[in-house]
Amino acid sequence: MEIEKQLKECFKVAKKQEEKGIKHKGLLIVQSDKEESKEYIEKAKQELKLCELYKNGGFDYKLPEEWFYTLYYCGLAILSKMGIESRSQKYTALLLEYLKSKDLLDYDERFIQMIKVYSRKEEESEVDKREFARYSSAVKIEQVEERYEDMMKNCKQAISQVEEIIYSKEKIIIPKELIEI
Repeated sequence: MEIEKQLKECFKVAKKQEEKGIKHKGLLIVQSDKEESKEYIEKAKQELKLCELYKNGGFDYKLPEEWFYTLYYCGLAILSKMGIESRSQKYTALLLEYLKSKDLLDYDERFIQMIKVYSRKEEESEVDKREFARYSSAVKIEQVEERYEDMMKNCKQAISQVEEIIYSKEKIIIPKELIEI
C-alpha cells in the first residue's frame, strides 16, 4: 500500500532527524497529550470565531484559510491524543486517512479530505480553494459567500466529532506496521 509506505518512511526520517538534533518535518512519536488535544480543539473553535469576524468585516478571502485550519487543528488534536507530533499538513492528512481505512478511527472521511493536498491538476481540494482565496488579488469571492453556511456547519461537526474522540476512554493505537523499522 502506497500510503503505508509513505507514512512508514515519514516516521523513520523524522526519528532520524530528531536524533541528529534537526527539527523533523513529518510525524514523530511522542507522549500522548490529552491536554494538548483539548488546546487544539479550543484553537479550532477560535478559528470559527475569526470566520464570523472576517465575514462581518468583509474579508471573505480569509475564510477558506480559517476553515482549513479549523479542520487541521482537529486533525492535530487526534494525533496529539495518539502521541504523534506532526509538522506536516500532508502527513497529518495521510495518517488520518490511513487510520480511517483500517477502521482505527471513527472520524468522517470528508473532514480528512478537506485537509488533504492533491497533486493532480484536475483535482481541486479545499487546500487549492484556500490558496486561491489567500494568494489571488480577489477580496470578495462569490464562491466563498455561497459556501459559508455549509463550511461553518462542516467545521462545527468536525469539532464535535473530535471532542467525542478526545474525551473518549478509547485509545487510538499507532499501527505497528508504520513504526517498525
